[in-house]
Amino acid sequence: MTAVDRKYWAASAKCKGTEDALFAEGVDQRRARLLCNGCPVRSECLAEALDNRIEWGVWGGTTERERRALLRQRPDVSSWSAVLCGPVDGSVEPRSFGRAVSA
Repeated sequence: MTAVDRKYWAASAKCKGTEDALFAEGVDQRRARLLCNGCPVRSECLAEALDNRIEWGVWGGTTERERRALLRQRPDVSSWSAVLCGPVDGSVEPRSFGRAVSA
């Protein structure tokens, strides 16, 4: 995905048009997360939520609780987009950010 494409990642999201389903609560979040499986922009979505400290809904296959845990585990990260998606110029490979998040 190029820098220009990255700006418009949501247009390629598997959940496009189903926003209400992604703001489920409790047990229903597990169902909402299934929609993220195989999404081509899952990393960009998660980076958006982490970089902007979005507290509600399922983003990039993660719940609010999982995102808070990632933020606590890695307070040194200033750009989750760079970590999860790589720099815009593509000069460095994306790094792992710890424990994998399962759906």
